[in-house]
Amino acid sequence: MNDHEVTCEWIEQKQFNASVNNHELIIDDRFESMGTDKGPRPKPLMLAALAGCNGMNVISVLKKMRVEVYALSIKVKGELTDTDPKMYQKVFLDFHFTGKNLDKEKLHKAILLSEEKYCGVSAMFRSFAELIIDFTVTEK
Repeated sequence: MNDHEVTCEWIEQKQFNASVNNHELIIDDRFESMGTDKGPRPKPLMLAALAGCNGMNVISVLKKMRVEVYALSIKVKGELTDTDPKMYQKVFLDFHFTGKNLDKEKLHKAILLSEEKYCGVSAMFRSFAELIIDFTVTEK
């Protein structure tokens, strides 16, 4: 079995120290919401997990396809519902590849394989939000 466990300990106000895989991370809220703004808020961390999961898988698939990219940047934007509890209803993932003579079909295939087959975070997101994916390429 491959379970995950995270421990969050309250520091002050709305600030928590999260221990994730032996790495420390501060989770906090904005000043306007009685936080100290010393770390990211929980929902944006979910978007970071989505980007990280897809990014790791895309790079892995591209290596197997022998496609060499110089850089990959993933911008994720989450659109929240208007009612409480506010949840992501639409999430936009924009992959930006930099490289030389990149095969756009292979890049697209790598994104789809990650999004539909390998990324568990995407699978979880799809249960409550629409995922909209785009990508661009810069030749260098």
